[in-house]
Amino acid sequence: MGLESDAVGILARLVAFDTTSARSNLDLVQFVQDELARYGVASRRVPDASGQKAALHARIGPAVAGGVALSAHGDCVPVEGQAWASDPFVLREADGRLTGRGTVDMKGFWACVMAAVPGFAARKLARPIHLCLSFDEETTFAGAPLLVDSLVRHAPPPALCIVGEPSRMAPVVAHKGYASWEVEVTGRTGHSSQTHRTANALEAAAEAVAFLKAQARRFAAEGRRAEGFEPPYTTVHTGTFRAGSILNIVPDLAEFVFEARTIPGDRAAAVRDALADYARDVLLPDLQARAPEAEFRIRPRCLAPPLSLDPAHPLVGLARDCGAVGPVGRMPFATEAGVFQDAGIATLVCGPGDVAQAHQPEEWIARSELAACCAFLDRLGDRMAA
Repeated sequence: MGLESDAVGILARLVAFDTTSARSNLDLVQFVQDELARYGVASRRVPDASGQKAALHARIGPAVAGGVALSAHGDCVPVEGQAWASDPFVLREADGRLTGRGTVDMKGFWACVMAAVPGFAARKLARPIHLCLSFDEETTFAGAPLLVDSLVRHAPPPALCIVGEPSRMAPVVAHKGYASWEVEVTGRTGHSSQTHRTANALEAAAEAVAFLKAQARRFAAEGRRAEGFEPPYTTVHTGTFRAGSILNIVPDLAEFVFEARTIPGDRAAAVRDALADYARDVLLPDLQARAPEAEFRIRPRCLAPPLSLDPAHPLVGLARDCGAVGPVGRMPFATEAGVFQDAGIATLVCGPGDVAQAHQPEEWIARSELAACCAFLDRLGDRMAA
């Protein structure tokens, strides 16, 4: 009960920080640094360009090659528009459930990591344990690349990484990649009785969305398959569309956002490139014939590479030795694990809680899941000391 109770207390502190991605995370980072310093663990910030956000890296144990990183993101999704029974930034416990924003995604895992720090620090570790805390995972994935780049440059980096996204403590060896883009189409406005003198940005953008839908159908019907994913093919989705003000004014601006969730082996950039080619060859010639100033802009919003780890990799065995349960899994959503993998660090996902609770009103994690994660981390400390 010791580590588990400590984790619950720390989770209450973490939930109290409103770290929705639109806000600074520096207060949470300072809290973590202060707690680590209590046990003689030095840490360093990796700030973003604004200085309003920072990732955090700490190493416990010797500065030698090898070792394992424990990775989490400190940001969470907003609560506006959701039906919460009480303040979502005050942890509540009832019937074995710990309720609050970020409990399962993924402050619960980080609370377990922090509860394990005194034990890690007290051991004579033969290989180091790296603690990695990122930001903006829920929006742009901006934090993880900064953190991993810094981690690799400050040699020696870890050989292995466990990302503690909720998996019910099952070892997840693969997930889809995620990429999203913002599209802006400009044309020329005018009265709708004079459409021959205008360039309708809404219609061009709608044709682009229809093109993306055709791409999605093609992936579903004849795209590559990767069994273990649901669905087992790459998906393309348009999520928002804004254009127009009134029917008799031709809109000169339209904006939409789309995403691609790619199975390992498919390239999200190929979806973007296909749309860019279609816009250049089909949409823009028609727009610019009447409005030479018309443009079709595609701006990157988020990029998260896929994860694919051989189920026979020793990291899977290490996770099982520490208490990972069930068969190896594959996730349809992206995590920061692919960023570590692309840096040459073997990575899997294994963390407490059920992703079905993530992003929901009354988000919760079972106390029993925190207990299982704490036991997992305690065994990991023993393995790194062996």
